[in-house]
Formats: sequence, C-alpha cells, structure tokens
Amino acid sequence: MAMSVGSSDDDMMVEMNTTPLIDVMLVLLIMFIITIPVQTHAVKMNMPQNSASQPPPKPPEIVRIDVDFDGTIFWNSEPVPTRADLQARLYRLAQLPDQPEVHLRPNKLVTYKHVAMVMAEAQRLGVTKIGIIGNEQFMD
Repeated sequence: MAMSVGSSDDDMMVEMNTTPLIDVMLVLLIMFIITIPVQTHAVKMNMPQNSASQPPPKPPEIVRIDVDFDGTIFWNSEPVPTRADLQARLYRLAQLPDQPEVHLRPNKLVTYKHVAMVMAEAQRLGVTKIGIIGNEQFMD
C-alpha cells in the first residue's frame, strides 16, 4: 500500500486569491466615508426678537351682522330698522382707518336676496374685512 504525501506538481491552484481585493475595497470604503461632508439636520428659522417696548397687538374689533329668517337685520344684536340706517352704519365703518371685521351670519331659512343685499351694500360702501360665519348650519 502506497500512500501519497504532499501534492504533485500537476495539481495547480486555480482559485483566485481575493484577500488583497477585499483589503483594497475596505480601504476605499473608509476613504469614501471620511470624505463625505457631514450633514447637519437643522432647520434655520428667523425667530422674532422679544422687545419690551412694543405692546402686544390688540384683538381685532368685530361687528356682527345677523340676517333673520324674515330678512330682519341685526347689528351686534340690535335691530336695524331701515336699509338707509344699515347704509349709514356701513359707511361709518368703512371710513375708519383700521376697519373692524364684519361677521355676517345669515339664518338658515333666509332667502339669498337679503344676504346678497347686505354684502353688496358693504362692498359698495368700501367695507373690506367681511366674512360669512355659521356655515355649519348648512351642513344638513
């Protein structure tokens, strides 16, 4: 019985040695990580400066105009008897340098012509800050 110890010259190693390639890849990876600029995740904001000299702004004045189901107009819960009286009040309101907000609240059952008349008069006389409130009643 013969036993072969060692390798013969005919057996050549055919596999490629990948260790140097892995080393080069790791060095390149480390160099890439080092050269990437560090990104900061911060949002730059211009915050207002606290000044003791300025008083806080006052809340805006609000004028509430209600239009009842029969077309009756209320100015801050006070009935407006005539259209001329409404025009006079809206004119005085429009002449103010800092106009108050006008909140127009129509009743659910009022016809559109009454609400349109109030809005048209306000626009014609120069009221700029007007809005309709109470829209949640029309959701049904």
